[in-house]
Amino acid sequence: MQSVNRFYAKGFTLNALVAAGYSLSPRAISGAPAWSDSDRYDILASTPGDVQPNLDEQMAMLRRLLTDRFQLAFHREPKELPIYAITIAKGGPKLKESTAPPGTLPELINTIYPEEKGGVHVLLPARNATILQFAAMMQRTVLDRAVVDQTGLSGTYDFDLEWTPDESQFGGNLPRSVESTKPTLFTAMQEQLGLKLEATRGPVQALVIDRVERPSEN
Repeated sequence: MQSVNRFYAKGFTLNALVAAGYSLSPRAISGAPAWSDSDRYDILASTPGDVQPNLDEQMAMLRRLLTDRFQLAFHREPKELPIYAITIAKGGPKLKESTAPPGTLPELINTIYPEEKGGVHVLLPARNATILQFAAMMQRTVLDRAVVDQTGLSGTYDFDLEWTPDESQFGGNLPRSVESTKPTLFTAMQEQLGLKLEATRGPVQALVIDRVERPSEN
């Protein structure tokens, strides 16, 4: 949201929009034509009312847009897929309970910083966010597989996570660091948050696209 009533997304593929709207890893989406992962779209939309919609409301509007403009139709299928499970590390979580007033929207925004010797590192300041929301964001934008919260933590938290990404993250689109100044994501999760990110396999409700159309230029 750029303002209370202005929703803006720039340069997203259809697959990325579907992943965001339905809180999925792109790997859990199948059946789409080739253009759905190559054509890029900008979205500029106005939202109703005088109160900024929360993330769930924004994604509900995005889902309606996908149906209206792309004629998206799909069905769900349970599949066993590679996943990342978030669990509590030995020693317990290192998370600060959020003191944000009720109704405050969560913030989860990745900021990418260039390194002096080449490559980048990522800073994620999370505010008033649940671990479930954190997992959903990580699977939509950072990691190459579904992310499942297995911590049992139900609170909202403020935390900062800083790491050096590898080629499996952000779709492999970030330059690789020559000399990393920050830990890997797996190490950063344990050291900074007291959480573990474990590669495993598990059941995922995959989304299979039955129909989709390129929107008209009008």
